[in-house]
Amino acid sequence: MQKEDYIKRCQDLAAGPQFQLSNYVLSEVREYKKSKSRKLPVIWLETSDSGDNNIAFMNTTYPYLGQVFTDLIDLLYSNTFMAAQGQDALNILEQAAVKLRGKFTLVVEGAIPLKDNGLYTIIAHTEDYKLTALEAVTWLGPLAEYVIALGTCASFGGISAARPNITGSVGVRKVLNREVINVSGCPINPDWFVGTLAHLLMYGQPELDNLGRPTLFYGFTVHRHCQRRSYFDQGQFAEKLGDIECMFSQGCVGPRTGADCPYRQWINHVNWPVKANTPCIGCTNEDFPDGSSPFFTPLPEK
Repeated sequence: MQKEDYIKRCQDLAAGPQFQLSNYVLSEVREYKKSKSRKLPVIWLETSDSGDNNIAFMNTTYPYLGQVFTDLIDLLYSNTFMAAQGQDALNILEQAAVKLRGKFTLVVEGAIPLKDNGLYTIIAHTEDYKLTALEAVTWLGPLAEYVIALGTCASFGGISAARPNITGSVGVRKVLNREVINVSGCPINPDWFVGTLAHLLMYGQPELDNLGRPTLFYGFTVHRHCQRRSYFDQGQFAEKLGDIECMFSQGCVGPRTGADCPYRQWINHVNWPVKANTPCIGCTNEDFPDGSSPFFTPLPEK
């Protein structure tokens, strides 16, 4: 598959309800591997977050989680998924960073606390050594070929950096002097992550928007393709949660939220917040959650 075809398939809205990125990405990766015979080496750090993004990732469907590990990525280290613990795990991390310098993709899930030298998130602790998230990211970030900030906390600070932000948490881009691919969301849709990984493997870095997010998935607002858009255009707004009309009146921030949620959907591609009668709260945005608070309050007219 040519890169242009891959991009088109990621963004094609006219292929019907059975069309999903996850339905064909695995077969294309397998075809790619016939000539290249390699997977994408990944070091994955979970830092200051709720763990929602790795849970969302585990809900990926065809390719399922095991197929992603088998066919798409070579997961070298993960303080969430790996079986090794303690010093054994740290040895694996150090060896991978040295042997694959400039070749691995660093995935960071969660914000980076800066206060008190990063004391508030320790990702590894042995008898004589503590590795903070700040130390790990600033060590591995410059060594990686690509850096993915997975989720809104990693991308922009998110809930971890919400007022009053007593740990001084920031997004990955604030601690690394390099380009970061922000796959934002709270949580992410697994297609956004798997699709980005597949693009990195087969074509390199995808096109990014002004916030560093892949335009494959964040190129348009939620509002643009919302199934209730016709109600908005006709000025028909819900009077309460549960009404079928546009929920702009109930605090939906879809008009200023970049994401393809309306047609990507979650839970095996069957649902998303508006379909479940709750407004979009803008979880992919740079200013989430403070910029969306208080929830269920209409946006200002201007």
